[in-house]
Amino acid sequence: MFIHQIHYLLALSKTEHFGRAAEACHVSQPALSTAIQHLEEELGVTIVRRGQRFQGFTMEGERLLQWARILAQDWECMRQEAAQCNRQLTGTLRIGAIPTTLAVAPLLTEPYQSDYPGVGIKLVSLCADDLIRQLDNFELDLGLTYLEDPGLKGFRKLPLYLERHVLLARSPDPRLIKDNLGWADIAKLPLCLLTPNMQNRRLIDAAFREAGVTPNIMLETDSVFALYAYVRSAGLYSVVPHSLLSLFESYFEDRPIRDEYLIVQGGQLAGVGAHSYSKGNATGGSEEAAQFKKD
Repeated sequence: MFIHQIHYLLALSKTEHFGRAAEACHVSQPALSTAIQHLEEELGVTIVRRGQRFQGFTMEGERLLQWARILAQDWECMRQEAAQCNRQLTGTLRIGAIPTTLAVAPLLTEPYQSDYPGVGIKLVSLCADDLIRQLDNFELDLGLTYLEDPGLKGFRKLPLYLERHVLLARSPDPRLIKDNLGWADIAKLPLCLLTPNMQNRRLIDAAFREAGVTPNIMLETDSVFALYAYVRSAGLYSVVPHSLLSLFESYFEDRPIRDEYLIVQGGQLAGVGAHSYSKGNATGGSEEAAQFKKD
């Protein structure tokens, strides 16, 4: 019963509503409320502030919530250890990923699920700040994000790949057809970029600042697919990580939708290790993904 009480408490913390918490735990609302009251009696402390509806947690309750998260995580690890003893690892691996890493996530999860078919994957797209918060609250098991984020101090980190940036275009201005581009060239283009709360956008903004230019931003979005749609259909340009290229392989009137160009600054690769593929090569993204998996 104790572990169920812990899960009920965490569900209430997440939903902030007795009814929705009970629904998430597949129990009746009175059963959930009674279980939490019994937990309070057992611990000798008031955890939840009650009225006609949920009013939040007491100061003591907020402190105990952190222990509840640790206990729930330890219980799941115990269950998995028991399953592994029987060579039948089960459960759900919860992964948070910033949008620009979603394209490479299957390259990481596919081998894992091949070895442990009983384990399900829950993959959610989050901004870096929310990802770190959920890791800190034991709501995620793994996170895919930039290692340079100062919020990751204290977490165990593993480098996966070096990100490189490319310019995404459908019908590029003829003046762009040259060996390389600088950030000053790109700043003049009508751009669509991720929103400023996205870590990838912060890196791109830093590259423009370092080049001493202000980009001409026409549209901001939190969706990489919206970026692609506006490049494809609205004549805008975008700067995207090379890891997304495998997603952008459509054709329009027998022409590749995307062209990529090398971005340099002062003779050096610009931004976060910027790079390019052969212009008009619509298979470059898949080849890169295959090489990433091989390495």
